Amino acid sequence: MADAYSLVGFQNHLKYGEQKRVLQTIPGLENADILQYGQIHRNTFINSPQILHETLQTKKNARLFFAGQITGVEGYIESVGTGWLAGLNAVRVLRNEETIVAPETSAIGALCRYVSNVETKNFQPVNITFGLLAPASVELRKKYRNKRERHGVQVEMALRDWDAWLAGVNGNSLEAHR
Repeated sequence: MADAYSLVGFQNHLKYGEQKRVLQTIPGLENADILQYGQIHRNTFINSPQILHETLQTKKNARLFFAGQITGVEGYIESVGTGWLAGLNAVRVLRNEETIVAPETSAIGALCRYVSNVETKNFQPVNITFGLLAPASVELRKKYRNKRERHGVQVEMALRDWDAWLAGVNGNSLEAHR
């Protein structure tokens, strides 16, 4: 059995004594020994809407790509996904092939569209959310007024679109890209 646990995502402005007091008000943690307190950190990221295309290429140099947290995506999966797409596109550029954009219904496509196109004065990093996906059609919103049901349909659409897109990336089978 483990004797130490990590509380991921506990970045805060509280002083250590106050963190201890707050944490020990949680049932089961009254007598916990805190090994390391939360602290604020800052991720460095570029102003992607000004710098990047949806392909993750820079607007000024088609041979330069960015991916991961530096682009303004948050999360391991989001970072891996953008790294995969940037790497795939980098290879395509080296082979003098056309770069590709992931489907806007997919998480990676939505993230790349967001970081490269959002219109804001204060660009900030983001995780994938349903709010970043291509908007559901009026018909879909009317048919599925329950958000959970609608999200399920959006996930099914995203998977279908993703599989079709992958199949056509190089005319290769899905297995070559999974």
